Amino acid sequence: MAPETIEMVQESFKKVVPIAGAAADIFYLRLFEIAPEVRPMFPENMVKQKGKLMQMLGTAVQNLHRLEEVLPAIQELGAKHIDYGVKDTHYDAVGSALLYTLEKGLGDDWTPELKSSWTEVYTALATIMKGAAAARQAAA
Repeated sequence: MAPETIEMVQESFKKVVPIAGAAADIFYLRLFEIAPEVRPMFPENMVKQKGKLMQMLGTAVQNLHRLEEVLPAIQELGAKHIDYGVKDTHYDAVGSALLYTLEKGLGDDWTPELKSSWTEVYTALATIMKGAAAARQAAA
């Protein structure tokens, strides 16, 4: 990832932090709208889940410049998602819901360049997670 991509994503996420609760609401509403089959994977009460989402996003974004150091945690998260029934196709829905959330949350600050940067970052992280899940399944 280019340093400019990382910087754009990190700077834009700073604008999401103050609206984290609303962003999490938008994200899950959109996710369940476009992929209703994933709803049973989540608890009925989503308060803690929404907090986990924003915390995980924050950690990932903060550490993009040192991805190698957090790689084991990202891989572990991907492998763990097998237990929830997550399939590769679900990552596409999550990515779509994330971009939708950022567009709604950032408003006029959402540019084609920022969308491209976020898409690159999400694709990289999702690829790592899917690879770890596939490795775990292959070992099982």
